[in-house]
Amino acid sequence: MSFVLHGAGVSEGIAIGHAHLASHAALEVAHHILPRNKVSSEISRLSTAFTTVREELETLHASVISGPASAEFGAFLDLHRMILDDPTLSSAAKTYISQNQCNAEWAITQQRDVLLAQFEEIEDAYLRERKTDVIQVVERVLKSLLGHPGYVPPPLKRAGDSILVAHDLSPADVIQYKQHRFTAFLTDLGGSTSHTAIVARSLNIPSIVALHNARQLIHDNDLLIVDGNQGVVIVNPDKHVFSKYRLRQNQLELENQKLKRIKTKVATTLDGTTVELHANIELPQDIQQVKENGATGIGLFRSEFLFLNRDNLPDEDEQFEAYCAVAQKMRGLPVTIRTFDLGVDKNLDSDKRVAANPALGLRAIRLSLAEPQMFHTQLRAILRASHYGQVRILVPMLSSVSEISQTLRLIERAKESLLDERVPFDADIQIGGMIEIPAAALCLDIFMHKLDFLSIGTNDLIQYTLAIDRTDDAVAHLYDPLHPAVLRLIAHIIRSADHARVPVVVCGEMAGDTLFTRLLLGFGLRQFSMYPTQLLTVKRQVLRSHLPDVIYFVKKILESDHPENTHTLLTKLNN
Repeated sequence: MSFVLHGAGVSEGIAIGHAHLASHAALEVAHHILPRNKVSSEISRLSTAFTTVREELETLHASVISGPASAEFGAFLDLHRMILDDPTLSSAAKTYISQNQCNAEWAITQQRDVLLAQFEEIEDAYLRERKTDVIQVVERVLKSLLGHPGYVPPPLKRAGDSILVAHDLSPADVIQYKQHRFTAFLTDLGGSTSHTAIVARSLNIPSIVALHNARQLIHDNDLLIVDGNQGVVIVNPDKHVFSKYRLRQNQLELENQKLKRIKTKVATTLDGTTVELHANIELPQDIQQVKENGATGIGLFRSEFLFLNRDNLPDEDEQFEAYCAVAQKMRGLPVTIRTFDLGVDKNLDSDKRVAANPALGLRAIRLSLAEPQMFHTQLRAILRASHYGQVRILVPMLSSVSEISQTLRLIERAKESLLDERVPFDADIQIGGMIEIPAAALCLDIFMHKLDFLSIGTNDLIQYTLAIDRTDDAVAHLYDPLHPAVLRLIAHIIRSADHARVPVVVCGEMAGDTLFTRLLLGFGLRQFSMYPTQLLTVKRQVLRSHLPDVIYFVKKILESDHPENTHTLLTKLNN
């Protein structure tokens, strides 16, 4: 029987193959009350399980020495080892055994639930999804306690066309599976920033997560079509559908080969206007993809990824080495480092403050200004790296001139401390601000007097302008980049910056979506920043664009106040 499943496409492309179901069985944990004289041995049993899992992860880590995404795999295993060694999990579980005279399995699951409840309070999507890693680590400990550690995947029934279908996958699972060279990943759980999604994107294979019931509905060896672009899985397609997707798959492969030809071509419109296409990165190892896709700079280095999933904050030297590595590898091309854009979480706030609405609370530059010593450490690291390349500082979530003034004073303080120590840095380093709050967009003239450049974060700008939580499924359909208010606000920012001769870049999701490339060009945008894998498709759109024609349609789109008319005009613009 043929049927269709819908999920979240997190890595584009089309894969056709047969289902290979990953083993998944919930671990049932009983609750036992122990005699007091058995508590000590139960704590020792839990310690032994932790040691066993630690050795498993070290063995896996040692096996990751080459191949695609090896750095990402290693980083994920490091995270799992840190979770395993976190006293909040290990020591607290032992204390629970001692206080409640219970079995180790029950204690570790109770502490897992405490940690998961804390993660649910975190506003940041990336941080919130790290609760999956806690679950995966605890499951490994439970398997060790129950006598069946270290799951090893069975051999594939077919070679070369297998699609992995799982309830969920940990980074360790993926490492164990990677030798089989699956053509796609499907999982019931996960989100766009889950580790499965990150790994799939790194391996450049189609992937769909959040399918909910795929593991139950799909049978082993079912023929599957995975459309990562649309987030669709077609199970046991008929001949007509199969032929249609096979043709599309071949066409996509030919297009990808053709795209590689324009890697070194300058992004210039048909009428001779040059456009800069930069890349967004999260970790230094992303530079390989940046170069493979011909980016002319780093438009957004999300430095907060150095701070996540760890008990201690990265010190100045660790941060400097990461920033310096990127600057040196880009060989003089611009590298824009955004200061950490974090929300309130237990790693940065010992009091574990809980905000009623974290999206509007202490986050990004607000948190940096509230933690000046932490901010000082990061600023010194960035400034030191500026001696080794064309580094720029980008400040997130600015909403007032006072925040800019405070930030500039702290940057000067960091400079003075380096001067006192005779540490070299770029004294004229450029300072930019993220425009992602309507208040900043409406006070742009004041901001531009104090900043060297602007960067539009469309994701948050849309969210705050429309009062829509884009992570809330109940209202996510209202998140509309083509809302007249959003378009007029973005156009206003770009045109105001152009009039004042202040460089402006769009680094949100709109920058990497070819649906909006010509629209943004028509607004006057000349610098885009996006995921490296999106760069060549955007470049192709730029190369095919004629600005006088674009501007004509964009003017009509801005004047439109009817959604259907806007979409019609946008279709004509992109034809």
